Amino acid sequence: MKANLSHIDKNGVPKMVDVSEKVITKRTAVAQAMVLFPPPIFRLLCADEFLSTKGSIIQTAIIAGTMAAKRTAELIPLCHPLPISKIQIKIKPAKNHLKVEALVKCEARTGVEMEALMAVSIASLTIYDMCKALTQDIIITETKLMQKEGGKNVFRR
Repeated sequence: MKANLSHIDKNGVPKMVDVSEKVITKRTAVAQAMVLFPPPIFRLLCADEFLSTKGSIIQTAIIAGTMAAKRTAELIPLCHPLPISKIQIKIKPAKNHLKVEALVKCEARTGVEMEALMAVSIASLTIYDMCKALTQDIIITETKLMQKEGGKNVFRR
């Protein structure tokens, strides 16, 4: 069985998927990423309540992730611009890492998976940027879609 990629036509040319015939439904996606730190650096960040001379690391990352989700269609060439109705980003400390999670909702003809993935990616990169003066030994890992609802497919990890 040959897999059909929705963004490539039969001649191998990239295309934006035509969603004009699809029904508008409520769409939800949740994505997550992990930002790993060396243990001494993580302890230092925790002791300083994730505040830096640039400001709150966590609050800045939440704003950056929110902005990124809203601009996904500008950065991913074949994504549709979507009327996003909710973006919620949570960043929680765990053992030597920050867990970044984004929930994105809209009512549209296509889903918000890319918006949720973009949110956690940019939030994670913002954390890296704000902490790189302490160490470059920061690893962004496990960026993944956790769930998607709405439309014809439901996905839960």
